[in-house]
Amino acid sequence: MDRILTYTIQPEQEGTQLLDFLRSKGFSRGILSSMKADKNAIQLNGERGFGKSILQAGDSLHIHIPEADNTENILPVKMDLSILYEDEDILVINKAADMPVHPSIGNYDNTLANGVTWYFKEKGQHFVYRCINRLDRDTTGALILAKNPYSAAVLSAQMKQRQIRRTYLAIVQGIAPEQGTIDAPIGRAADSTIERQVDFANGESAVTHYERLDTYHSYSLIELHLETGRTHQIRVHMKHIGHPLLGDFLYHPEDHSISRQALHCASLTFTHPITGETLTINAKLPEDMQQLLSQS
Repeated sequence: MDRILTYTIQPEQEGTQLLDFLRSKGFSRGILSSMKADKNAIQLNGERGFGKSILQAGDSLHIHIPEADNTENILPVKMDLSILYEDEDILVINKAADMPVHPSIGNYDNTLANGVTWYFKEKGQHFVYRCINRLDRDTTGALILAKNPYSAAVLSAQMKQRQIRRTYLAIVQGIAPEQGTIDAPIGRAADSTIERQVDFANGESAVTHYERLDTYHSYSLIELHLETGRTHQIRVHMKHIGHPLLGDFLYHPEDHSISRQALHCASLTFTHPITGETLTINAKLPEDMQQLLSQS
């Protein structure tokens, strides 16, 4: 979607070049390039603004950010979406289990992208699918989508700089330690395109912090926070310390107490890309995990 932003230059910003000001606000090279073709994309006090324009306190800066991409190749499919938060810039979804985030071979019409595309088509709004944090197909929970290129650039930078705090809940086999940190590199398992493993020789750095919240006879409910975002990181790390996730067909195939890995992104805390407000979005524990705990 297109986005229009208006700034009033503050005294401490006086003397700054316009281009440097936009960069300080998180405007990426791609966004700045997309605005070049529109002579009215950057207006300074009602006139065309240029990158080397020097800003003065009280100046009014009007920015039009065009939508340069499209998602015409994503098939709109009606789905029941659990929306946790929505405004002009972001959409936060509580993703269901058995739902891939992106279309792929064999998954053309059953993904979150299909459902979100339908949602905005019904509203008559042009929308480009931009997913900020990603979840495995069978992992449930909070997931951020950016509605415009600028929000995507700012939030992606937050993800890269580990400024988006992700809180996960998992149910694992056995009585886990009260708390701990797992610092063990993760790499691809031999002869597999999917499976990962702890690999101290060739793996990439991976750090997971966890705390046991409760115990249920032969398993534990734990809270986890990630410093890194490796594929299957929580699943691999918990298996590594002897407490694999219940229902994890790949890393704990002998357990059938739940039909998918018992893993849920329960909370996201991040800075809103436009307002600068700190947001915490919570997603309640899904029914299948609740039922597993209630059966204890």
